[in-house]
Amino acid sequence: MDKFGKMCGIDEAGRGPLAGDLVMAGCVLHKHVEGLNDSKKLTPKKREFLYGQIVQNAAYHVVKFSAKEIDDNGISLCLKRGLEEIMKNLVSTEYLFDGNTSFGVRGLTTMVQADGKVAEVSAASIIAKVTHDRDIMELAKKYPEYGFEKHKGYGTALHIEMIKKYGYSEVHRKSYKVKALEKTLFD
Repeated sequence: MDKFGKMCGIDEAGRGPLAGDLVMAGCVLHKHVEGLNDSKKLTPKKREFLYGQIVQNAAYHVVKFSAKEIDDNGISLCLKRGLEEIMKNLVSTEYLFDGNTSFGVRGLTTMVQADGKVAEVSAASIIAKVTHDRDIMELAKKYPEYGFEKHKGYGTALHIEMIKKYGYSEVHRKSYKVKALEKTLFD
């Protein structure tokens, strides 16, 4: 595990939001990158800096699933397909996914909070988060009424108010049930 190129770390960003893509990343580091950590524990500026360092010093693969794909297939099947695609596209002797389930994918190890403990998973976490947040900022330009730049698609009070006011857009996950929206949207 201590030799570069032996492990592929895998993580995702955007599992819980009400809008935007689920982004999964796999990463095999070729060189040490200083400062890696769970992407949620880093500032946006630090994540962007590390993203540049990672892509210069690693092999990586990103998989995205749209809101429609999540609605049609469910989040678990999307995660399973993403894991399989990453494992198919990145050659490694070990694959480690952040979390506690492998979604039935063989040849995969899981570890809770691996994104803060294992460099390769931290790197994957950063790639997934930066990619997700960049995509959300593009959606904020296309759909300014929802305020995506403020909440990144998560179910904040502001986002729920905007959905009540404007309804769902094509980038919203309609299969995600939100108690505050049930009466308004389904009467």
